[in-house]
Amino acid sequence: MPAYIDELAAKIKAVLGERARPYAAPSGEYAIEVDSARYVEVARTLRDDPQLSFEQLIDLAGVDYLDYGRAEWRTTAATASGFSRGVNHAAPHTLAGNKRFAVTSQLLSISHNQRLRVRVWADSVEDPMLDSLVGVWASAEWYEREAFDLFGILFRGHPDLRRILTDYGFIGHPFRKDFPLIGNVEVHYDEKLKRVVYGPVEIEPRILVPRVIRHDNRYDPALHDHPPGDRA
Repeated sequence: MPAYIDELAAKIKAVLGERARPYAAPSGEYAIEVDSARYVEVARTLRDDPQLSFEQLIDLAGVDYLDYGRAEWRTTAATASGFSRGVNHAAPHTLAGNKRFAVTSQLLSISHNQRLRVRVWADSVEDPMLDSLVGVWASAEWYEREAFDLFGILFRGHPDLRRILTDYGFIGHPFRKDFPLIGNVEVHYDEKLKRVVYGPVEIEPRILVPRVIRHDNRYDPALHDHPPGDRA
């Protein structure tokens, strides 16, 4: 790891001890995982301790790990992307235990010019809930509303936890991995009623497996060059 990452890791280890556990992050970044019960406590320490001084929360997002680790087409004959891909539902989930929803926060220390990623797991799968960070960083307010709207993650102590991106009558949370691609409600403008009308989805759910077969003219014998006098 770069020297500045080693320095940050050492400071976090000295200040937080066992309250923070490092986990894999892209090169040049450092990430820690904390328990949900100590989430706000650790956040306040990250902000207030002079060795760390993460004054700014620059982003917060929900994550759904429902199908984490289930790769697509574990074969040598098919690609992992594009039209030829498919999900291997028989593959085991790589996260053991009651883990599905998590929240990741991106922190910035202006004083030390350092960044940190913090991940915390919601304890429940049915009703995922975490303590709100609004009391630590005011910028968390709209980010947590977005995580609630898109993933259904609840934030205990949030001053105004309501939807922020979807419509008032929206049903469900669209970034969840098990949310239907066609949605739950169909919306259209009714010319007779002169208003927007909500109704059941009329599109039939189906899975398409496109097969594109193209004729390659490079291999067409009729277009190949022939010696003089030998052309058909």
